[in-house]
Amino acid sequence: MNIKLDIDCTPQEARAFFGLPDLEPVHRAYVERMQQFVTEGLSPADFEKILRGWMPYVEGGMDAWMKGFQQMTGAATKKD
Repeated sequence: MNIKLDIDCTPQEARAFFGLPDLEPVHRAYVERMQQFVTEGLSPADFEKILRGWMPYVEGGMDAWMKGFQQMTGAATKKD
């Protein structure tokens, strides 16, 4: 026996039926932030946040940052 059931509803109605949250405001804020990045580019503060996540050496100044970069690339072990 086969039973086929077609339900015609919008995504909002389906989310409400299953008790899922409406993430429209979050999605809108995310899209606005991405549009800001595209039109304005990264600000120095945004760039610093990205670097802090990638490399903890940023807090030690440029010398510590360069040492960390050299260690990652293996340049510190090479001699001219």
